[in-house]
Amino acid sequence: MKLLAQGLVVALAFVCTVAVAEENRRTIPVESVNVTEHRMQINGQRVDYKVYAGTLPVWDDNGHPTATLQYTYYERQGVRNQEERPLMISFNGGPGSASVWMHIAYTGPKSLLLDEEGYPVQPYGVQDNPYSVLDVTDIVFVNPVNTGYSRVLPGPDGNMPSRDQQQRMFFGVNADIQYLSEWINTFVTRYNRWRSPKFLIGESYGTTRVAGLALALQNQQWMYLNGVVLVSPTDMGIDRDGPVKAANRLPYFAATAWYHGKLDDELQQGDLYDLLPKVEEFTINTYLPALAKGAWLADDEKQAIAEQVARYAGISVESVLQSNLDIDTAFFWKELLRDEGHTVGRLDSRYKGLDRKDVGVRPDFNSELTSWLHSFTPAINYYLREELGFVTDTKYNMFGPVHPWDRSGNNTGENLRQAMAQNPYLNVLFQAGYYDGATNYFDAKYSMWQLDPSGKMKDRLYFEGYRSGHMMYLRRHDLELSNNHLRDFIKASLPGRNVPAKY
Repeated sequence: MKLLAQGLVVALAFVCTVAVAEENRRTIPVESVNVTEHRMQINGQRVDYKVYAGTLPVWDDNGHPTATLQYTYYERQGVRNQEERPLMISFNGGPGSASVWMHIAYTGPKSLLLDEEGYPVQPYGVQDNPYSVLDVTDIVFVNPVNTGYSRVLPGPDGNMPSRDQQQRMFFGVNADIQYLSEWINTFVTRYNRWRSPKFLIGESYGTTRVAGLALALQNQQWMYLNGVVLVSPTDMGIDRDGPVKAANRLPYFAATAWYHGKLDDELQQGDLYDLLPKVEEFTINTYLPALAKGAWLADDEKQAIAEQVARYAGISVESVLQSNLDIDTAFFWKELLRDEGHTVGRLDSRYKGLDRKDVGVRPDFNSELTSWLHSFTPAINYYLREELGFVTDTKYNMFGPVHPWDRSGNNTGENLRQAMAQNPYLNVLFQAGYYDGATNYFDAKYSMWQLDPSGKMKDRLYFEGYRSGHMMYLRRHDLELSNNHLRDFIKASLPGRNVPAKY
């Protein structure tokens, strides 16, 4: 009996331990929402708004939840005709990046505590963003699977899908677009926004995402958009390899060299806006044809091209010649300030870094990203929990586990063109920073030029550039300017009442 009793105690202890372990397992609710009310001033105007911080599921074809996405939805109050009130759906990129960047630094009603140029300060936190576009549009910031608090869910059998299954379901160009279009349908239905004018905004890889979503929403959800905003855009499947890829870097090199004072006196004394048109003209009409000739470029012509490229890039003629006129971007980040013992940042080349050794062909780390993570990580964790009341023990993934990412079948640029062709209401805005070395501004211009080769829709394509980097809005002046450009774009993309969508 004593052994039996001991066995019973052990068994009960095991059951209790399992129950406690299950009860305390760190999970995110499949569906939840917490609502708070707020007030602020935008451009001197009082704006009352509600914030819905919650989760909504992604369902499979059998109606089983396969993932839950955490979102933050800002809805202005006191709006008389909600059917005329725009809704903007916001995504960041990576892939694998949370929506934190544009959420608490660009378009939302809160912005980071930073200095005027975008560098971190302590104590960390957020403040009112007086330039937010919440005055003209409601905004929902969406975290794709495994970013922020969004997570994959167990299957009907209680087991998590395998990594290969998860990749097929979520982690690829087209899988990402497919499930997010379904989720947007759910969100729009839940919040009764079907009649509202709709906009998508994406940053970096988020531009690939929203370009593909534009067509998927039209053709699979029968949801038509008024605008797509591409912030620091990727190639979106638009081919720009070979000589084009090499040549397109030069205007960015020139902007960065000008910022750091590495150009000759004649170029340095002018403004950036005086310099860039000259470099762009040289790039298209002289540098690109020279690169296309390759080894068949005459020696004297090669020398002349190398001298001009070096003059605009702020590096030595010898380095340009040793690179066969094709300067690797990582080498440029290492080379430009090598004599000063610094590197320059990838996503924003205004930022300086320190390497272990001055020799080498690429920096040890991305100086701008480490700087940004100073500010963003504590701020988003504090803000969601303490100001918006979204409380969970789940970790907020600034960068989540989504790799390997299936990049095959990326036709998102063509998808966006087709969406525009099918929808006469649809306009597109490109926004890019001149000091962005990851998705450089001249590549963005090139993508805009190539998006619609017919030229029949170029009056619906817009470009704006800024004196900052990948996240141009971190610089205080550009936070105001980029939001004003976005505000103007939204207003201009709203047709008058009873204006038909037709050619």
